[in-house]
Amino acid sequence: MLDYLHANNFIAAFDALKADAGTQYTPDPKAKYAGLLEKKWTSVIRLQKKIMDLENRNAALQEELSLSPAKRAASQTDWVPRAPAAHVLTGHRSPVTRVAFHPQYSIIASASEDATVKIWDWETGEFERTLKGHTKAIMDVEFDHKGHLLVTCSSDLFIKIWDSQNEWKNIKTFPGHDHSVSAVRFMPGDQHIVSASRDRTIRVFDIASTHLVRTISGHAEWVRCVVPSDDGRWLASGSKDHTVRIWDAQTGESKLELRDHQNDVEVVAFAPIAAYAAIRELTGIPNTDRTKRPGLYLASGARDKTIKLWDAQTGQMLRNLPGHDNWVRALAFHPSGKYLLSASDDKTIRVWELSTGRCVKTIDAHNHFVTTLSWGRQSTSSGTAPANGAPDENLPADPEKLVNVVATGSVDQTIKIWLP
Repeated sequence: MLDYLHANNFIAAFDALKADAGTQYTPDPKAKYAGLLEKKWTSVIRLQKKIMDLENRNAALQEELSLSPAKRAASQTDWVPRAPAAHVLTGHRSPVTRVAFHPQYSIIASASEDATVKIWDWETGEFERTLKGHTKAIMDVEFDHKGHLLVTCSSDLFIKIWDSQNEWKNIKTFPGHDHSVSAVRFMPGDQHIVSASRDRTIRVFDIASTHLVRTISGHAEWVRCVVPSDDGRWLASGSKDHTVRIWDAQTGESKLELRDHQNDVEVVAFAPIAAYAAIRELTGIPNTDRTKRPGLYLASGARDKTIKLWDAQTGQMLRNLPGHDNWVRALAFHPSGKYLLSASDDKTIRVWELSTGRCVKTIDAHNHFVTTLSWGRQSTSSGTAPANGAPDENLPADPEKLVNVVATGSVDQTIKIWLP
């Protein structure tokens, strides 16, 4: 500092500082600290300007990133499919009857009337392998909750289990029913499977022993579909007898019969807990505290072209959602609980806002009947699968944890993957 004051001829200040500090100092233009202070000052200003420029640039890039469509949609909790589809998977030689997501990997299984299951990678759209073993049309396919096993059922009366960790070998075959088996699901816990058949029964099998545990009768006609609630306490089934029934999964007793559809019921789905608030808003039910129990509400879709929402405790029909121009074939609740997605023989997917009951979006999905629709099961946050339920169900703690991907299958023999 003394050097600086001396060099700039501030003699009075120089003398005062020297006296105050009591420092002996003789100016020396050759000393290493000559002119040092000024250099320091100017370099600080230069660096500061550099920092400001970099901060501005960083902010601009961040903004650009947050607006990029992929990033925005991948993190969006209320993403819904939009045309065009990311991948169109071709290879089946007959209509596709069902698609099922693996709960941990980007794998999808598709079942078809050509008696095969095909395994695909939905991220890349690549075909991986074909599983052969059934002799007639395969009606349903699902992964267990860890993704180790795949279950299929067919019009050849058999139910088969395939091991995804051992070259997809067919490790178990259940002589399931006396007529075409139309649906099969893993029960929560993965110890049992439940199936529905044209022989008018629902059956529960023990996976380890392949024994029949229970036969549930009551429907007067072909049972088209069956799903367990998240906690495995209830089963819901839909039938050609125009009814939806709710059964006690432990005893097989019929708890409720839901009558309102005017034609065959093709699909039933329990609402995830995340959807309860929206359903209550729609129907004006007060939000009481029995809120977090699985299996309180149910959606069904039928050949009368409507979707109906039901209270699965009382059997009351809460809402009718008309709009499709043909049979309703598939339903999936949005992981956020805000929407219900439906697929129909009118070749479209519709997105219904649950809180208002309005159809907010219609997507022309295929150029033939859309037979199946499924939401991805991978969780985005932790890489572990949700501990419960089918593709469209989730844990209440963190509803926005499922990856954003939807798959549809059609009579046009293709599977389409819808990605953000």
